[in-house]
Amino acid sequence: MLNLSRMQRKAYGSFHKGEFDKAERLCAGILEHAPGNFDALHLLGMLHFQRHRMAEALRFLAAALKANPGSSDAMSNLGLALHTAGYYDEAISRYRCALQLVPDHPEFLYNLGNTYLELGRFTEAVSSYEAALAGKPDHVGALVNRGNSLLRLNEPLKALASYDAALAAMPGHPQILTNRGHTLRRLDRPAEALVNLKAAVAVAPDFAEAHFEAAMTRLTLGDFAAGWKAYEWRWKTGAFARQRRTFQAPLWLGDEAVGGKTIRLHAEQGFGDTIQFIRYAPLLADVGANVICEVQAELQPLLSQLKDITVIAAGEALPEFDLHCPLLSLPLAFKTEVETVPASTPYLAAPAERLERWRSRLPPARARAGFVWSGSSTHKNDANRSIALAQLAPLFESPAMQCVSLQTELRGADRDVLRDLPNLLHLGDELADFTDTAAVISLLDVVISVDTAVAHLAGALGKPVLILLPHAADFRWMRDRADTPWYPTAKLLRQPALGDWGSVIDRVSDELRAFQR
Repeated sequence: MLNLSRMQRKAYGSFHKGEFDKAERLCAGILEHAPGNFDALHLLGMLHFQRHRMAEALRFLAAALKANPGSSDAMSNLGLALHTAGYYDEAISRYRCALQLVPDHPEFLYNLGNTYLELGRFTEAVSSYEAALAGKPDHVGALVNRGNSLLRLNEPLKALASYDAALAAMPGHPQILTNRGHTLRRLDRPAEALVNLKAAVAVAPDFAEAHFEAAMTRLTLGDFAAGWKAYEWRWKTGAFARQRRTFQAPLWLGDEAVGGKTIRLHAEQGFGDTIQFIRYAPLLADVGANVICEVQAELQPLLSQLKDITVIAAGEALPEFDLHCPLLSLPLAFKTEVETVPASTPYLAAPAERLERWRSRLPPARARAGFVWSGSSTHKNDANRSIALAQLAPLFESPAMQCVSLQTELRGADRDVLRDLPNLLHLGDELADFTDTAAVISLLDVVISVDTAVAHLAGALGKPVLILLPHAADFRWMRDRADTPWYPTAKLLRQPALGDWGSVIDRVSDELRAFQR
């Protein structure tokens, strides 16, 4: 006589040993004799989940739940499979049902928090993690992801405390050390961050994320030699791996002469990065290389003004080439140090016909200042680098100069404020591309910008530019200095404390009065 209980025990044992084929055969045998057997259906669902067969996992877990609607484990596991398959709202519904069956279950609350985190519902994620921690204070996953959520809510001090608690429960964990190091960078404490990141690399020498965070930390501290070398680890991180380009032509990192060869440079990050690092292209042309630059289509018309450089928009057909290099690998290839940054400006220029078009559009015979107060709303650090127009409004009450808005992405609240600022001439809606923006900047006397592509553009055009920086600025601006080796005409105005734009705006007012004089 068939012993289904014995088969069930064997199936569970095989599953836990990782003998999935054997476990699947045993479960199939059980279902032949008992098609509605909850345990076999549930185990098959989890087995397929472990094998990343989401369709089968969902089918068997749903069948298990139908066989036993009162199983909180099956309900929660179905939520886990739905989350993994990308059905986040359905996953939340299942987790809530599981919590109705077993209120305050730490693992169910943790999984619910993870789905909120995935959806960007960070406040709800924090609440779920804290509820999980109320029942299991040493739940490392909840501690870490609470920290991750708090960081997304721009609460780095609270995030740091959560990571500290996670490290207390799991000392030396490389991911937690890396998260802590990143948070310390966000708090403008790079030397402390580097201690954590070195510890993470010591434990996990191939952990790309730790190397990459350490690279940005070293660059912030002015250690360009080690920083640019470690920056190459970016291609092994989750954020960059999918963007990595592979070609038959070898990667060039300065290890061979390029004279007489064709080298393809390619943009890899944002508009500002392309503008900043395209400066290296003429240096390659100067030593006899045939230089092809593949850049974002929005930048191609402007950057095509570069002499002796072929500039092609991404996606266009390219001629054959011998070597290639991503733009942000060029500082490594050129062994760039702080003292040797190629900082000759201007290295970009607006075409004459665009200058003429905009000359008649601007009010004549008065000193002019251009403003950009926010970047892309989808930028991961938007909460820190962008300013609400309402905070800048006092600058336009009795302006020392003719004020011009170069802001192309206007948020709803800013557009409302703009209507009440008659002394701020808004041109942003008329700027068709970066060539237009470059032409307008060329006709201004000074640009005031947060850390966006416009700040880089003004610097590349050799225009005086005040760059408004958050307390913990991007690595390229380093720290504890009001100038930058990348743009001789730039002045850096930094927040003295996290979130303190008021002090920065007061300094802008003083700078503009001094500039007018």
